[in-house]
Amino acid sequence: MSIKQNLEEVEKRIQAACDRAGRDRSEVTLIAVSKTKPVSDIRQAMECGITVFGENKVQEIRDKTEEIKEPLNWHMIGHLQTNKVKYLPGKVCMIHSVDKLSLAEEIEKQAAKHDLVMDVLCEVNMAAEDSKFGLTPAEAPDFVRTIAKFPHVRVRGLMTIAPYTDDPESNRQYFKGLREILESLKSENIEGTQLDTLSMGMTGDYEVAIEEGATFVRVGTGIFGERDYGQTK
Repeated sequence: MSIKQNLEEVEKRIQAACDRAGRDRSEVTLIAVSKTKPVSDIRQAMECGITVFGENKVQEIRDKTEEIKEPLNWHMIGHLQTNKVKYLPGKVCMIHSVDKLSLAEEIEKQAAKHDLVMDVLCEVNMAAEDSKFGLTPAEAPDFVRTIAKFPHVRVRGLMTIAPYTDDPESNRQYFKGLREILESLKSENIEGTQLDTLSMGMTGDYEVAIEEGATFVRVGTGIFGERDYGQTK
């Protein structure tokens, strides 16, 4: 299927999940995950009205924003090394994968240099997978309270990468758990935060994530097809 057809199918499924959950479609933003995909694919998605794209690597964000001058909303969704943060202010509108104090401190420093406030999400490893980055559910609240004090970092919410599975239903517990952590933090009215965002759900499980309250779903394969890791330009 073409990117256009894939997007129509994804849109249908998002709408159906919103309907099942009694949610308004406007509450869910689709992030088209364009990692390893060429600019030509991104342009096809743009022609279908997509303006929000997610990348896993800083270098790809740099290369693609050099080539694509149209005003798009770029999200850094992959694991972020501290020494790469300096390339992101002014290029991305949100960093989804903040899970260490040293990383948050570097984002604060670089955002201050650019005189801007960087929107971030704190990554939580809900399933306690050794292969994934992220805070434990127990660590997340204190971490949010700590970095909320940084003047150039605005915590917008939480993000998780659920286990890869053939049974999306098995990830519901993790999405529900992340929502409950966010709701608990919201009730504290923590100064310096704007806790309105849950980034959860990918190609295999975004419908369940929407039913559990996702405001961002990150869909790559479902839009662009399988990734070719030899082709990044």
